[in-house]
Amino acid sequence: MNIVNFTPVESLTGGIIIGLAVAMLYLLRGNYTGISGIYSNVIAVKGSGFVWGLFFIIGLIIGPVILSFLSYNDLGFTMPTTNPVLIILGGLLVGYGTQLGSGCTSGHGVCGISRLSIRSIIGTCIFVGAGVITVFVLQSIGWVSL
Repeated sequence: MNIVNFTPVESLTGGIIIGLAVAMLYLLRGNYTGISGIYSNVIAVKGSGFVWGLFFIIGLIIGPVILSFLSYNDLGFTMPTTNPVLIILGGLLVGYGTQLGSGCTSGHGVCGISRLSIRSIIGTCIFVGAGVITVFVLQSIGWVSL
């Protein structure tokens, strides 16, 4: 088993930053951080949250664009695949799963579990389980390597 991607310090740091962002959004605006909900409100141009939601989505787009100018190896990251077909297919499946699960991993996994929502706990277990199975299958047929 390859444990090159074992990054506990970076993972903990990222988790702390996400937790702080979720807490700040809730304390400052009273909103839960569910990316799919924020995205659907921006697309539908709903309510007073449109402007901050639009900036939130723009930030989600700008971050990877900035990172694309850097080499992932310079940052200590390895990409499991750079195959554009797999990346697009993965994005479409995540979007479909978001609709099917009435939310995304950020809403259910971060905010829902912290509120002890049974629906979110079950949903997150299904998300993670499906991810583990997907990686196992794609690794076994040689489409990705970790």
